Amino acid sequence: MKLLFNLLSVILFLLDNGVSGVVSDVLVLVREGDSVTLHTGVQTDQQEEIKWYFKDTRIAQISGHLSKTCTDVQCNEGTERFRDRLKLDHQTGSLTITNITNTDSGLYELKIISSSSSSDKIFSVTVNGVSAAEQDEVKEGESVTLDHGETKSPNDVMKWYFNDILIAEITGDQSKICTDDQCDERFRDRLKLDHQTGSLTITNTRITDSGLYKLQISIISSSFSISRVNRFNVTVTGSGLSSAAVARIVVAVVLLVAAAVTVGLIYCRHRRKYKPAAQNDNEVNILSPDQKDFPLNQISQTEAPNA
Repeated sequence: MKLLFNLLSVILFLLDNGVSGVVSDVLVLVREGDSVTLHTGVQTDQQEEIKWYFKDTRIAQISGHLSKTCTDVQCNEGTERFRDRLKLDHQTGSLTITNITNTDSGLYELKIISSSSSSDKIFSVTVNGVSAAEQDEVKEGESVTLDHGETKSPNDVMKWYFNDILIAEITGDQSKICTDDQCDERFRDRLKLDHQTGSLTITNTRITDSGLYKLQISIISSSFSISRVNRFNVTVTGSGLSSAAVARIVVAVVLLVAAAVTVGLIYCRHRRKYKPAAQNDNEVNILSPDQKDFPLNQISQTEAPNA
């Protein structure tokens, strides 16, 4: 999936830069939850009228000296698709859509009208499903690499956060590790940042390194910019057995105990059902004595006088 997304990104980048004869239309591929800004490419002198349409419905407008500015429901009563998710730059007329959803996919048309000319530009926006947070589990003392799986462009800005604290960033070709004082103590000399991909490696991990890591990526081009957030849940276990290994051991012990109990019950039932047979008269007398029976010598003595 990541490879496919990267391939599509490259294709869209080439199309955006004029390959295959595409000049005016812009193709934008984003993920659900991203923020995307569609650039007008102009600096308004407050004389132009700038209108934005989504599927032929007006969603934003700036008109002369900002005397008339509207977004979404203000432009068209009863249209609430983008409620509180549209932002209009009053300097350039660029449109930002925040927390984008699948239903926001479609064609966005920009109309710039001045006293001497007018121009149109169409943006085709495709929204893909959001990717789930990645799960990483390591033992204390090991290293873990958080890889977002995308190709970094020279103008991309990347910022890494741990529990909402900035711990590393790449701005252009420059990088900075642990900009926050708290970070200096927590991750001192244990962070490595790949300048080519933006991936973050944590060495000599500790239990306290467990938590949520966020990578905020700002993708910038001449026609649009995207703000994206990737999430990583990291769990650092003790240096001994992992929780999964302990669970497997417990299950094995329970199975062994159950087997032993079963064998014991079968053996007891077998002993009760098949009692040993008597081997001689003495054993008969011992196993099942009968008080009405007398020994032969006593019977002979009793019968003798009658003879």
